[in-house]
Amino acid sequence: MKAQELYDSLDKDFEIVKYKDEWGVGLECNEFINPDFKERYIGVMLNNSDEINKVYTSTFPDNIILDKLLNRNETDILLFSHHAMGYDPTFEGFPFYNIPVEYLKELKARRISFYVLHIPLDKNGIYSTSMSLARVLQLPVESEFCEYLGCKVGVICETDFTKITDFALHVKKIVGHDIKVRQYGGEVIEGGRVAIAAGGGCIDFVARELSELGLNTYLTGLTKPMPSFEPGMEFHRIAKESKINVVGATHYSTEKYACMAMEDYFAGLGIEAEFVEGTPCMEDL
Repeated sequence: MKAQELYDSLDKDFEIVKYKDEWGVGLECNEFINPDFKERYIGVMLNNSDEINKVYTSTFPDNIILDKLLNRNETDILLFSHHAMGYDPTFEGFPFYNIPVEYLKELKARRISFYVLHIPLDKNGIYSTSMSLARVLQLPVESEFCEYLGCKVGVICETDFTKITDFALHVKKIVGHDIKVRQYGGEVIEGGRVAIAAGGGCIDFVARELSELGLNTYLTGLTKPMPSFEPGMEFHRIAKESKINVVGATHYSTEKYACMAMEDYFAGLGIEAEFVEGTPCMEDL
């Protein structure tokens, strides 16, 4: 498939012209980065090939993901990722890191392109992060909440679970690893509804909205209180005050289902796609 044809389909279907992201850290002067990417930090970040024979999808372009790709010894492929940068929450302060230059050189030599879809993939829709997570949890979506950078990225779901402990066990079973429950409220899930915002959803305005909506059960990814991030500390203060139970299942595991769902999107365009499994960072919890 012609690379530009594939890029144009992604650009149009996810309406990237409507959004601007926040991936400016260390990218402005990088000679490998597609100049157009620096306008909104969405779309084609590395334009290294004219033809695309296969697409690999991932949540983060972590070094381990790039190694997996390079070890396949394939050329004329596309890496599609939700994020533009690698992720390591053990870093002090900002948990993201740029793709190292040695990898950028090798990706160019192998004719491996890179397409980033952050906010447009978070925006609620068929392939979105929160709706994909709700789908694998088999929770019917009732409505939307949580506006971020111009679009709604969270969903409110109906649930038959009546207790926070049972809901948490269900989440743990689906993601396949330990999770973290901060039981700031009661055991009973009020109103038969839970809120979901995949990724790093512990931000102060989210807690305020949950409180206003009368919701006491919230699932997101990164939930660890970090003194260096004041909006997160304020989130936990409000959640405690409003008696909102918070379930954390890691940034990676709450967002990966969208990248897995994108296999179907690419299949619809007539091109093979394969999700590359990463590793959840338990430090998120």
